[in-house]
Amino acid sequence: MNATGDGMGVVSALVRASFLVNAVYARSAREYDLTPQQGQLLCVLMAGPYGMGDLGAVLGLAKSSLTGLVDRTERNGLVRRVPDGRDTRAVRVSLTPRGSRVAGEFYAATCRRIAELPAGLADAERDALAGLLGRVVLANDVPEVFVDPVEVRTTN
Repeated sequence: MNATGDGMGVVSALVRASFLVNAVYARSAREYDLTPQQGQLLCVLMAGPYGMGDLGAVLGLAKSSLTGLVDRTERNGLVRRVPDGRDTRAVRVSLTPRGSRVAGEFYAATCRRIAELPAGLADAERDALAGLLGRVVLANDVPEVFVDPVEVRTTN
């Protein structure tokens, strides 16, 4: 048993929390007729166009998997490949106008659902949770695949 008396250790809590967030992502994706991976792709591209190599690194996908993901999302009219102005052999992936709208809606719905998860915590506990998880993420060099809602509000 841990100090809180709930019997859940850090490993179990992190694994279960990841399943919880993945379930929220999947629910939002279904609502917008996306796969969770397409939802991730759209959220990453909200920051701007990416080259395929950088996009693969951020999403943690091999080249063939990324190509398939971009192909499917492009067929749905949500992203497009555009020539890279600095390298004529390369392309960058960007949101289409429709993709930008869907990304914004998907992002807002997902943020709302994730923000509700710790609803039973006091403000100080929520702040502590965010601080601790933030330290874990930074210590493990996790790429930013989901922009913090505060950043979106202040940059738009």
